[in-house]
Amino acid sequence: MNIALTEAVYYILLSLDEPLHGYGIMQKIEELTQGRLSIAAGTLYGALSTLEEREWIIALPEDKDSRRKSYLITEEGRNILKDEILRLQELLRNGEKVLGASK
Repeated sequence: MNIALTEAVYYILLSLDEPLHGYGIMQKIEELTQGRLSIAAGTLYGALSTLEEREWIIALPEDKDSRRKSYLITEEGRNILKDEILRLQELLRNGEKVLGASK
């Protein structure tokens, strides 16, 4: 399956290589992109819901003393992410072929 991911979805999946709650995901994305990408809470939670429906991530059992829900990427989500990395590498190769590598 070759699906082009949005940048936000790409980084959400990438950040869930370890269990994280919503705020942790937002922090990880800002860290990975060195502050270039910041995802609003509403956007994040809508995306998490969609990703959970697609079974690309799972919500982990909640700690009864915490209101925070943590998420983790599934094997299907990992495969989607790997496919996206291959797609992006192809885009880069083709761009470099046509325009030449910037030096």
